[in-house]
Amino acid sequence: MSQDLILDAHNLKQHYDVKQGLFQPNAVVKAVDGVSFALAKGKTLAVVGESGCGKSTLGRMLTMIETPTAGELNFIGQDLLSLSKDQQKQLRQKIQIIFQNPYGSLNPRKKIGAILEEPLVINTSMGKAERKAKALAMMAKVGLKTEHYDRYPHMFSGGQRQRIAIARGLMLDPEVIVADEPVSALDVSVQAQVLNLMMDLQQEFGLSYVFISHDLSVVEHIADDVMVMYLGKVVEHGSCEEVFTQPKHPYTQALLSSTPQLSADKRRQRIKLEGELPSPLNPPDGCAFHGRCQYANDRCRIETPALRCQANQHLIACHAVEEERLTPYDGAA
Repeated sequence: MSQDLILDAHNLKQHYDVKQGLFQPNAVVKAVDGVSFALAKGKTLAVVGESGCGKSTLGRMLTMIETPTAGELNFIGQDLLSLSKDQQKQLRQKIQIIFQNPYGSLNPRKKIGAILEEPLVINTSMGKAERKAKALAMMAKVGLKTEHYDRYPHMFSGGQRQRIAIARGLMLDPEVIVADEPVSALDVSVQAQVLNLMMDLQQEFGLSYVFISHDLSVVEHIADDVMVMYLGKVVEHGSCEEVFTQPKHPYTQALLSSTPQLSADKRRQRIKLEGELPSPLNPPDGCAFHGRCQYANDRCRIETPALRCQANQHLIACHAVEEERLTPYDGAA
């Protein structure tokens, strides 16, 4: 195992039993179905895809909010799923989450100081003065003022609330932050400020990020590696530069083509996907994407493609790529 590897997952699955009504057997929703990845210290892995692809479920598994149905989840070489509850509690402090909605993730009845100190009250034996000192120091790190300590969440803007959420996530000195759509609820003008803050904090504390997003224009600025998910499975995984300059999977190409670009030379020819994301209650046979893919053939409708390395650790799950049936993608508008 690489010395700088901090978090790695092997074949993680999260399946839910769903009742379908009287006299009908329960259905199984495969929200996450065999996801593997490795995250190095100080690096950012972006997980992208449409709503319903399993991104947020994966994030909840990584923080052990939900226990995976199957698979391995290793944090600095220790399998979190095989540890006792007490051991899990200790290691979970080092993997924190920042939620999507800064309006809903902060308790409106508590002052900011109490919100920030709560993780310390639960998980440490720090005294009151020590907790307050750490909260004030962390507020300064994220650009909040001392007087904000005694204010309530409703007195802040969306961007300020997300800064508070980031500060809370850092209170236990984590090594991994799972950021679940951390800027999607914010105005575009504020998004850049929060992203810059996150990148500054990453450098200062040596943080590793799992950055969950549907917005590829955001991902391009913050990610080192990109993992594209579709209906619970990984369809493409590679370095940020490779995925953005040479996307191989037809789904990745379509996602990138729909990303707005101000610069004319960066605009891509629009690839319009037909149809909707299939129901996870009744996924199609073969490749889950075949119903929306212009390159699909009979093999795609029958056989599920495996995630294979094509070049330079670039992983793609696509029969058309494997058989070289895709037309070269230059992205030109």
